[in-house]
Amino acid sequence: MSASTVILVLSVDEAPLLQSCLPAALAQPDARVVVIDNACSDGTVALCASLGVEAVATGERLSYAAAMNVGLRAVGVDGAGEDRPSVVLLLNADCVIDDGFLAAALPRLAQPGIGSVAPKLIRATGPEVADRLDVIDTVGMFVDRRRKNGLVGHGEPASRYAIGREVFGGDGACVLYRREVLDRCAVDGEVFDEDMALWASDVDLAWRAQVLGWRAFYEPAAVGWHQRFYSPTTRKSVSEAHRRLQFRNRYLMMLKNDTAGSLLRDLPWVLGYEVLALGHVLLRERCLLGGYREAWELRGGARRRRGAVQARRVGERRIGFGVRAAA
Repeated sequence: MSASTVILVLSVDEAPLLQSCLPAALAQPDARVVVIDNACSDGTVALCASLGVEAVATGERLSYAAAMNVGLRAVGVDGAGEDRPSVVLLLNADCVIDDGFLAAALPRLAQPGIGSVAPKLIRATGPEVADRLDVIDTVGMFVDRRRKNGLVGHGEPASRYAIGREVFGGDGACVLYRREVLDRCAVDGEVFDEDMALWASDVDLAWRAQVLGWRAFYEPAAVGWHQRFYSPTTRKSVSEAHRRLQFRNRYLMMLKNDTAGSLLRDLPWVLGYEVLALGHVLLRERCLLGGYREAWELRGGARRRRGAVQARRVGERRIGFGVRAAA
């Protein structure tokens, strides 16, 4: 793909992490690095200035989704002009990419029908080389027939998943998108759904891209190292508010992106999960009860966004629920 590439990095008072993240991003050839300064009060802006990296200020502390949208608009996504990038790498401050990352990922993205590329992310406990583990963080995301999202390969040996193949989408910590895909997925200037705020907003974006006819591919030669805050192995340690947000966002995704035919096909799995989930909430995590209420209160926005996306739907392509990358 011959046109420009932007690497978009979000910082929420994460200057210590950026000290490793940004040099790795700057090492990518022919790429513009932009940091979203989400009302940081640490050394983020000073670090960007010292490295010659552009910083885009949000002005106030925003949710992940809203801050990412500020950055995406700043680099020309869902906008106009001749200088807009053709490729955008969405990157978290707690992720460090290999020097050859873009060289490996861009040829895959250039293939017909591929709208995004998921890299091979390896787990790390910190930003230094000595902090890297020999364990996979993720090689992409999946959504199973219950409409539960998860991380492919999480916790498995790093030597596995040596063969690339189609996945549901790339994890928001590090995923490469065609800019035209992000343009098409945007609704009223929002690439990321700001009602979702954070958790699963990357899954929702990947789902919309599939609805619009684009495929996601896992490329094992594109490698990064990631410190993960919320995962299947850390869920019990995160706050009730974060768990409730993840719980309610599943319903918003389904309301926006699913179809009656697809739900009918997978109805036994979906209904079975709903019964078990309700039992779990009532008996073990009553803090999640509010997630049902919040999803109901946000249904109007989800329906509005659904109308906009479904109007652009490309045919009746079957969404790959349950598809995972081969080991």
